Amino acid sequence: MIPRYNRPVIEEIWSLENKFKIWTEIECLIAEKQSMLGIIPKKSAKEIRKKAKFNVKEIEKIEKETKHDVVAYINNVSKYIGDSSKYFHFGVTSSDIIDTSFSVQLKQTAEIIRYNLKECIKNLKIKSRKYKNTIMIGRSHGIHAEPITFGLKLASFYFEFKRNLERFDHAIKGISICAISGPVGTFNSIDPSVQDYVAKKLKLYSEDISTQIIPRDRHAYFFSILGIIASSIERFSVEIRNLQKTEVLEVEENFSKSQKGSSAMPHKRNPILSENLTGLSRYIRSAVLPSLENIVLWHERDISHSSVERIMAPDITIATDFAISRLNGIIKGLKVYPKNMKKNLNMLGGLHNTHNIMLRFIEKGLSRQLAYKIVQESAMETWNNKKIFSEVLVRNKKLNSLLSKKEIEIITKDSNNLKNIDWIYKNKIK
Repeated sequence: MIPRYNRPVIEEIWSLENKFKIWTEIECLIAEKQSMLGIIPKKSAKEIRKKAKFNVKEIEKIEKETKHDVVAYINNVSKYIGDSSKYFHFGVTSSDIIDTSFSVQLKQTAEIIRYNLKECIKNLKIKSRKYKNTIMIGRSHGIHAEPITFGLKLASFYFEFKRNLERFDHAIKGISICAISGPVGTFNSIDPSVQDYVAKKLKLYSEDISTQIIPRDRHAYFFSILGIIASSIERFSVEIRNLQKTEVLEVEENFSKSQKGSSAMPHKRNPILSENLTGLSRYIRSAVLPSLENIVLWHERDISHSSVERIMAPDITIATDFAISRLNGIIKGLKVYPKNMKKNLNMLGGLHNTHNIMLRFIEKGLSRQLAYKIVQESAMETWNNKKIFSEVLVRNKKLNSLLSKKEIEIITKDSNNLKNIDWIYKNKIK
């Protein structure tokens, strides 16, 4: 990932240094357990633990000759271990190390993403409660519908991200897998208890059946959940972008004192963070298809998935971490303009009351079809001529015998009360 969109805390996880460090720990644990079982000398296991180290540059140099990264790694580490190196990587195959290490790296990144996801949920809840009673117009198809509150709008995102956390927790468990089963996964050259031992030490779960690799449906699910999280991020970002339009301006990203919006137009205050998240979300979702295709490998294994994962896993997890971190900043710094919300609510002269007026006419005895027709006639007159809806209704002779001016005013007032908001918060947002 380019430096612009990464954070060092998660980038470091995908460094070669960290990868080889994890490989070394796995190899040491394998030797440790094998010595307990009497398969290799205990002295050799202790020497492996004590002397095993690596040099990244040397490994890269060796790999140019071997054309095999694990063999290059083994050769480099063996040089430091000495005589006991014959028991290093004893009875296992490359995938045992690579895939188990990959699980550790994914889990490490997932824990950081999970923390930021929880922060996002917390911040959405705080903002939702703060703006619980801040009335604004609800929109369907981009057109004014009926009143809602800004807090309720945020509550929708709050629950969506709570669901994301639940899905993500399940995905984390799914990729927290250890597979130490030897060539083609038969445990023919490695005792099955070694896998359980390493899994417990690394706080992973033992794979059920690993062929020679950890089945990639696990990883496909993980990256699919990241894709869903990305779509949630984009849904929030698009909402901010729409509400920040000049002619709407109900909310706005924080704009710092020294910030610039345009090289040509000094007045510009653009929703650049939300736009950036829209783009990053598209990129994160792009990992879903290749992760699904990685499930389909030949027989017990091939490496067609390897090149994809080497690029995709670091970049997508780094991008997801960055996106959620940036989203948190937007939520915390969001500027809200209740006056503009009220102004926009009344922009159409009270047309957001049409539903409640129609329902009252039905209660007065009109059929739904007739009530709809009468209300729509008054609504279109209001819309086309920029009039006040309640005044148009009062002048409608068809309605004089059904609703008085006072009743219409009461209905109009009640439409803005949103009487069940308290119930929603009491029963849902605890």
